[in-house]
Amino acid sequence: MSNTKRFYTLMLAVIFLFILYIAYVQIIYDPQSAGFLGFKTNLLHPLNTTIWLAMMKVHVVFACITLISGAVNFASTIRRKHRKLHKLNGYIYVAAVMIVGLTSGYMAPYATGGRSVSIAFNVLTMIWPAFTVISLIQIRKKQIHSHRKWMVRSYACCFTNLTVHLLTFLIRNASGWSYPASYRMSVYISIPLLLILAEIANRTAWKKPEGMNRPEST
Repeated sequence: MSNTKRFYTLMLAVIFLFILYIAYVQIIYDPQSAGFLGFKTNLLHPLNTTIWLAMMKVHVVFACITLISGAVNFASTIRRKHRKLHKLNGYIYVAAVMIVGLTSGYMAPYATGGRSVSIAFNVLTMIWPAFTVISLIQIRKKQIHSHRKWMVRSYACCFTNLTVHLLTFLIRNASGWSYPASYRMSVYISIPLLLILAEIANRTAWKKPEGMNRPEST
């Protein structure tokens, strides 16, 4: 098994475990997100809990769809042998990213950690859909190599929530900081870190993607 396949298998395992964790928290442990809402203090705007919860649940569901959909389309077998599925799944991914962006835009002003975190999430809400649209434009132009590079950048953004919560846990336990402070630091580490990792992937695993000379749909 090549290093790329090992990484892909590991990524699938992480996605599977993270989605199980999200399902457990959202359905069993804290369906009303009382714990997370408890950290939202000193907000600049009044928070309508009912609307926020509805937006958050939509956000979470479609964020999970982006993780699964993106992973499916990076599978070499899907890309090579199931072009129609690859194309359809690509449009599902694009739609899911846009829905995640819209819901994130609503929730950003109420972000845990204050205004600085809201700004960071607003920036992410702009660049993630932008990466996705650029990728779509590139495949329309039959620029397969460029399409894949932009998809890697877009897909890296799918892991923001996972990375933020993991780093929040580590920073909070290592430093003893409050949850909002740890969360704020995690957000400002996670976004640039994921973009850097995407560029590393583009310069290593996706440096010479297969099938560059034949058209391939999103």
